[in-house]
Amino acid sequence: MNIRFLETFIWVARLRSFSSAADKLCTTQAAVSNRIATLEKDLGVRLFERDLRSVSLTPAGARVLAQAEMIVRMSNELRLGVGDTHHLRGRMAIGTIDTVVYAWLTRLVEEVKATYPDVDLDLTVDNSLTVARLLQDGQVDLALIAGPVLAPGCRNIELCAYDCLWVAAPRLGLQGRRVALEEVAAYPVFAFSRGSQPHQNVLHLLERAGLDPHLVRILNSNSLATITRLVRDGMGVAVLPETVVREMLERGELAVLDVAATVPPLKIHAVFREDPGAPLPAIIAQMAARIAAAKTEADKAEADKAEADHAAVHIK
Repeated sequence: MNIRFLETFIWVARLRSFSSAADKLCTTQAAVSNRIATLEKDLGVRLFERDLRSVSLTPAGARVLAQAEMIVRMSNELRLGVGDTHHLRGRMAIGTIDTVVYAWLTRLVEEVKATYPDVDLDLTVDNSLTVARLLQDGQVDLALIAGPVLAPGCRNIELCAYDCLWVAAPRLGLQGRRVALEEVAAYPVFAFSRGSQPHQNVLHLLERAGLDPHLVRILNSNSLATITRLVRDGMGVAVLPETVVREMLERGELAVLDVAATVPPLKIHAVFREDPGAPLPAIIAQMAARIAAAKTEADKAEADKAEADHAAVHIK
């Protein structure tokens, strides 16, 4: 079976248009029609219902689409697995969030440039909701965000999960004891952008504790630098990923609060649209998964060593 014909079928199904698929594939509408006709003959089923304005999948076509996407993806992975990928070239847009920037984005950029020197990266840093919209609009090719993105054609790979901590400036005097959520909520609570996963987590905690979120001063920002600066200055409390605030905790600029309400981990996903013939997003997503896993292991080893050193000091 001709892989190119399957790719053509996938694009017609996604774009709901033979002419749009022809433009996407840099060919003619007649060529697209011939490929689909040949594929329908080979499979013995009608793949599309056609009218004057658009095309739509038949029930058989919908079943074939899932198999075709899998076959094309496996074909690309096989070709890349045995070939020389250093020849890959082009420009790829990555959208990500501050947490990834703080954690391991530099390592990813360095490895991409070392492995694929002819690939240029465009980076956009914003909140997860905005980056997800950019991905679906085709303005970024790969999203590294607090996901997943549950949209047709999007593939999600979970990369890592970061524990989130309640933190505040030591001068507020909230550390070193068990703190009720009501006491914490008396201060301004700095959170990520409105509607984001971390922001929703804070709202759910307040609601479960019987607090009215509308009466709590929740201050939203998509800038971690802004949030951490204001919290370090004693302007309020925040819930932030541990990987972001680790160095500030070590320097004593922030303190961890023992709040009687735990926040779910922040799960980071790589998200990209399955695009026949465009392997770069999938390749770099897998690279990100490996780098994120290595960073998680290194952080765990460092935390275990610090705990062991602390215990040894107490024993002495």
